Amino acid sequence: MTDTVYSSSASSAGHAAPQTVDPGVDDFIALLKPRVMSLVVFTGAVGIFLAPGQLHPVLAFVALLCIAVGAGASGAINMWYDRDIDAVMTRTADRPIPAGRMEPETALAFGVTLAVASVLVMGLAVNPVAGALLALTIGFYIFIYTMWLKRSTPQNIVIGGAAGAFPPMVGWAAVSGDVSLGGLVLFALIFMWTPPHFWALALYRDGDYARAGVPMLPVVAGRRETKKQILIYTVALLPLSVTPWLIGMASVWYAVAAGGLSLMFLGHALRVARSEGDAAPKAMFRFSILYLFAQFALMVADKALGLGVWS
Repeated sequence: MTDTVYSSSASSAGHAAPQTVDPGVDDFIALLKPRVMSLVVFTGAVGIFLAPGQLHPVLAFVALLCIAVGAGASGAINMWYDRDIDAVMTRTADRPIPAGRMEPETALAFGVTLAVASVLVMGLAVNPVAGALLALTIGFYIFIYTMWLKRSTPQNIVIGGAAGAFPPMVGWAAVSGDVSLGGLVLFALIFMWTPPHFWALALYRDGDYARAGVPMLPVVAGRRETKKQILIYTVALLPLSVTPWLIGMASVWYAVAAGGLSLMFLGHALRVARSEGDAAPKAMFRFSILYLFAQFALMVADKALGLGVWS
């Protein structure tokens, strides 16, 4: 797509000279937030794999593709709406819109097209429940988190975390056609993991958020309260992490491994609580990504090896 904007310098005729903004393929890929998408696709795939029932491999691929495209659409629309604060934050200033490589309208059109297409294909090709859940996921991320919560409350990540917790439920519904306890447990794991994950990042990026006027918890309540909340949510993850075993989704071997991972995560939270600098929050943020990946991978391995009741 090519858009025309006008530079501030005048042409020889005394009029603004047209300047072409021609975003490249890399810019459109950047709009999709590939790193975020990869985690969304993984958790969505786990939901598909763990759900009871059978789904034709082609439909499973279609469902996973729709989840990926829906996540990318949300990222693109998020970048369109947040272009003002992205421009003043160090970690986002080089995104296509604030960097001047893409017109905002192009990003919005791209995102809306992908959102509509992903929901329609999911609903028509897989099942209406999965399509409705995908629409809810996209709508929640854009309207509830991006447009409302992110700029209005330090609880933005707590409530807004639901958007990132929906994908395994969408995958589950793609197979089962409903929302059952197993899908809700997968949702709850990500929902409770999100605050300590993002607040660890916010602790060493608080200057960015302050400049952008985003009321992240460290900016509004301070570092001490943020560390306290990180610890509270990490402690809450301990019993939740073994819930798949308690409800019969996974074996005791999963529970032992998942509990061990949660204790390691708690160790990071305790180090953050006692630390003064940025080293501990950075380490916790990095481990948090590994933690979630490992928790979901353990459930996949448990079912694949026939260790739990699924066998």
